[in-house]
Amino acid sequence: MEKTITYVEMTSPDELRPAPPVAALALFRTEGTSTVVQGVQAEVGRPHGWNSATRTAQDWAEHLAEYPRRQYWLITLDGEPAGIANLELHPGGDVEIATFGLLPALVGRGLGGYALTLALRQAWATEPVDADTVRRVWLHTNSFDHPGALPNYHKRGMRTFKTEVHPA
Repeated sequence: MEKTITYVEMTSPDELRPAPPVAALALFRTEGTSTVVQGVQAEVGRPHGWNSATRTAQDWAEHLAEYPRRQYWLITLDGEPAGIANLELHPGGDVEIATFGLLPALVGRGLGGYALTLALRQAWATEPVDADTVRRVWLHTNSFDHPGALPNYHKRGMRTFKTEVHPA
């Protein structure tokens, strides 16, 4: 089975097409060392085969050291963990949404569009590494991720800029 990786981007915050607000949904910055963040990320990624689903404590320590610019944002619903949105700051004003997803029990409840809206707004509001302003927000998804992921990215105003096909 092949794996298709699709890269999507926005080059202006004006391109964002926000989903209707969900009052109980929020985004909170936390640390990658948080066991809550690590547990939520593992649970979000498990159905899709993410590496983070099986990371040991040592793996997490190595991961955190490898990505010192990564910001960890917990998506909450009524104050309880609901998902994850991690931002990776790159040189030149690029912000990558390196991880995004909801807990499996919350998928299909109409929360993903607004959760992504919150993550995209935060990405655009993030102080860039070595530029005056964020110039691009991007992410990649693949054919093993939730089938609603790519349509959600497109509905929020992101556009595909590259597609790769790899043997799985």
